[in-house]
Amino acid sequence: MDIDTIERVYRRYAPRYDFYFGALFQPGRRAVIQRMRCRPGERVLEVGVGTGLSLPLYPRDVQLVGIDISQEMLLRAHARRECERLGHVAGLVRSDAERLCFSDASFDKVVAMYVASVVPSPARLVEEMRRVCRPGGEIFIVNHFHHANPVIGGVERLISPMSRLMGFRPDVSLQRFIEETRLEVVERAAVNAFGYWTLLRAQPSRSLAASARRPDA
Repeated sequence: MDIDTIERVYRRYAPRYDFYFGALFQPGRRAVIQRMRCRPGERVLEVGVGTGLSLPLYPRDVQLVGIDISQEMLLRAHARRECERLGHVAGLVRSDAERLCFSDASFDKVVAMYVASVVPSPARLVEEMRRVCRPGGEIFIVNHFHHANPVIGGVERLISPMSRLMGFRPDVSLQRFIEETRLEVVERAAVNAFGYWTLLRAQPSRSLAASARRPDA
């Protein structure tokens, strides 16, 4: 997976993304936003906001910013914000999830829904999420990880070579993901149909956040 491939695939998905992934993934979106327990005035960053399916689910008293690499997906998120009059959405910005265009400690909560298996480097994704999250804030991730069932896991490995065509990797290991990202996971829950996806709530480490790389000027 590389940035050019991701942009190309999601340019193709954009017109029908809500149809393919709206109702299917919406329970997970609701679950993670409920667990975020956003307080009035908090600044929230959603990494990989896509067409903005999650935007109406946030409390209207937060300051929400969404980023995505796909301009075609963002155009639909902008349209949703205007159509549904989502005044709490302070910005929708085109940005690489691995090189976020925000200063350190800019947000109280940072969330990535269905993004960890899409980006070229999950470790860099989490590093950047950690960097822009303030000390004492929280990081949330919803994603599918390689299934423990040998039959299902075998199918995931079988279709893994098609990742570039599908736009995501179906065989990302949860254990390896946590080890490589050094996430301090404080909660883990199964979400969506059959619990096939996993919700992670984590705390940013101050020492790791301090050493995280900054985006180029």
